[in-house]
Amino acid sequence: MVDDSIVVLENIQRRVEGGEPPLLAAYNGSRQVAFAVIATTAVLMAVFVPVVFMEGNLGILFYELAVTICGAVVISSVLALSLTPMMSSKLLNNHAHESWLTHHVDIFFRWLQRGYHEALTKCLRYSWVVASSLVLVMAAIFMLFQQLPSAFAPSEDQGVIFARIAGPEGANLNYMEDQVNAIQETLMDYVDVGEVQNIVTMTPGWGGGGGVNSGMTIISLPSWEDRTKQTSEVMSELNKKWAEIPGVRTFMFMRSGLGRGGGGDPVQFVIGGRSYDELVQWRDLLMERARESGIFTRIDSDFNETKPSLSITVDKIRAADLGLSIQSIGRTLQAMMSESRVTTFASAGEEYDVILQAEEEQRASPDDLTNIYVRSDTSGQLIPLSNVISVENTAGPTSLRRYNRIRSITISAGLVPGAGLDSALAFLENVVATELPEYAQIDYKGESLDLKSSSGGIATIFLLALLVVFLVLAAQFESFVHPLIIMTTVPLAILGALIGLLLTDSSLNIYSNIGLVILVGIASKNGILIVEFANQLRDEGREFGQALIEACDLRLRPVLMTAISTLMGAIPLILATGAGSESRILLGTVIFSGVLMTTITTLFVVPVVYNLIARNTGSPETVSRVLETLQKTESESKPAAEKLA
Repeated sequence: MVDDSIVVLENIQRRVEGGEPPLLAAYNGSRQVAFAVIATTAVLMAVFVPVVFMEGNLGILFYELAVTICGAVVISSVLALSLTPMMSSKLLNNHAHESWLTHHVDIFFRWLQRGYHEALTKCLRYSWVVASSLVLVMAAIFMLFQQLPSAFAPSEDQGVIFARIAGPEGANLNYMEDQVNAIQETLMDYVDVGEVQNIVTMTPGWGGGGGVNSGMTIISLPSWEDRTKQTSEVMSELNKKWAEIPGVRTFMFMRSGLGRGGGGDPVQFVIGGRSYDELVQWRDLLMERARESGIFTRIDSDFNETKPSLSITVDKIRAADLGLSIQSIGRTLQAMMSESRVTTFASAGEEYDVILQAEEEQRASPDDLTNIYVRSDTSGQLIPLSNVISVENTAGPTSLRRYNRIRSITISAGLVPGAGLDSALAFLENVVATELPEYAQIDYKGESLDLKSSSGGIATIFLLALLVVFLVLAAQFESFVHPLIIMTTVPLAILGALIGLLLTDSSLNIYSNIGLVILVGIASKNGILIVEFANQLRDEGREFGQALIEACDLRLRPVLMTAISTLMGAIPLILATGAGSESRILLGTVIFSGVLMTTITTLFVVPVVYNLIARNTGSPETVSRVLETLQKTESESKPAAEKLA
């Protein structure tokens, strides 16, 4: 937000040091950089124009950011071009006493400026060599995008651990209560020493939506200032303890600040087909390939044929001979074995359901089914079901699921450290494409769906941002060449940001992508300052090469000052702690590393590219002067023509 004021103030101060009166220096200095300030403001606002067309969570998230940044930069530019010149005319003078610190800073800067001048002169001699390095930059960006893992959002330490508990199929409520109590007992040691604040356990799991053999534990840790362990450390310790509890499986996870959840597993891969028998074969193949890949953990599916079941077969011919219909047999089994609500009754102002079901001891084993009698529709006699049915012990799935009205099985899994969600999904997609029939369908849930939905949206935002920025600059500079020169800073900033993510072992996600979009506007600032000042010096009559080198020398200090202010602003984000700090660290890392890289390289690359392709171009002032000349010539020719007539 202070960049515009820095540029204006530095230019005014330079003119004051050159001998101009403060009032005149404030007037001329602010006018001299007004175009650059307006151009940088327009570019930063143009970056977020595509946000208007975004929908869903991405649109909501980016919209709020866009409104905040656009409002701030507009106010910043207005103050820089109004309040800053006014205060400079009153407060600046060329007779102020120079402090020891100021003196030594000026000595250092003059030394730095001489070194930069010499280095720039050498680079301009080998312009094509320096410009060709942009090809290497693009290749490096492509390689880093392939190498960095991708996710929708980072796992954020919000001080809460969620744990799904799964018992064996067929386990009853009493069994699950014993297992959940055993798990809860292991947490008491953490409660006693203050490392766990609250524990919530439930069975069946997650609001009763799970099966009887499921459970859920929510563990709340103390606030950041009251604990020494990160949530991931506590999870690692609990994993070891809970692995020793037999007869139950646990899956711990932290919810991210964004996303749909999906049970905590980042991989939620849905396969759809014509029949469940076929889907089971595909599931087994995909899970086998996933295990062989070495990038997945906790591989599971929501279709497991392990629930103890009874398969009842009715002898339809025998039943017809005895006068028993299939409907009457089914109603009898349902009434005796399930929980059918037959009516309600009211007592003390409350209404209660009446459930019809056999006594527990009368439905404890499969043999109890043979003791059930059904009344014959023809003879009226009670016929034992053992005369018309056969019972077989089998194992089957808990439920038959559909996704988007298609028979489906969902494969869920975690990822080993360093593996990206995008590469994991690409691996499964490749297995489906190469080893399954063409009619096999795939879809996604949870974080996998969020990633797939957002990746295309982020790419669209980024490309549209580049296009809009280019068009805005083209309109301001009245040229297609100058915007192209300025936007050579963008790949340099992206390269720096990706290197920062690589060095910090971070991923590409929604927050780092937001940082990349912001960098498009920030990186263009330095290029605008250099190109605009070089154009002004050429308008004043300087030779092309002299104007370019002088513009770079004069703009070195404001470029470094604005870069330092941006870098200092990103440091608190990088050093963030507390709940949700992961997202702030990512954003700060992208901005810091991107600005650092683009500041160092822009001071050389922009002048080199300008030297190569801008020799035959002019500034907007050149066009204005040509128009004025044409208008003057036209106005002078009219009276002469009238006189001749």
